[in-house]
Amino acid sequence: MVKRKTALGIRKAHRYLGLILGIQFLLWTISGLYFSWTDIDEIHGDHFRNEEVTPTGFKELRSPTKTATQLTITSLELREIAGKPYYWINESQLIDAKTGKVKDAISKEEALLVAEKNILPHLNVSKVEYIEEVGSHHEYRGKPLPAYVISYDTQENLKAYVSLADGSFQTVRHRDWRWFDFLWMTHTMDYQGRDNFNTFVLRAFSLFGLITVLSGFTLWIVSSPSLRKILKRS
Repeated sequence: MVKRKTALGIRKAHRYLGLILGIQFLLWTISGLYFSWTDIDEIHGDHFRNEEVTPTGFKELRSPTKTATQLTITSLELREIAGKPYYWINESQLIDAKTGKVKDAISKEEALLVAEKNILPHLNVSKVEYIEEVGSHHEYRGKPLPAYVISYDTQENLKAYVSLADGSFQTVRHRDWRWFDFLWMTHTMDYQGRDNFNTFVLRAFSLFGLITVLSGFTLWIVSSPSLRKILKRS
């Protein structure tokens, strides 16, 4: 049989590992429950968006090759901004599809019209902000900057983001998404980008979790009265 001193050492290691890992195991459980009980479409904010957006038809547009004579066109999109047609060329240049003039950025008023077309009509705007940079934990991280942030008068603290460069409606963020983002961070243990499952911290805690479980099995084996009786008989 295992000596008493060894058994006490295993018990002590198991207790401290459980204490260290217990909080993270609790966060994994809470976040897992939240993910399984929420609708991912609602987390994305689809219930705030106008699902009946129809593209506008335009006539008498200039040829893209005539409007951007200095560019070699590798990609081209026709976009509507505040009711007007624009070419988004090479993912870098916005050009009026009727006049051929280069548009450096959209205005605050145009951003509001873009948001108005994509957000449900009954929502009221409370504030419009201009942002040039965001931190690594910001809800708009990883998306085009600068941008306009349109805040709405809702209990969910709803915000819509419109890119300045191309006038595209980027995304919506609200209270439930922010909870999801925080819990997803605790679940993946990626405290920067959220989606890296290969972080050192996650690997370490997973390994310690395995050691904790194994130490628990070992502790049961070395301290089980029934197992002692069986071993004595044998």
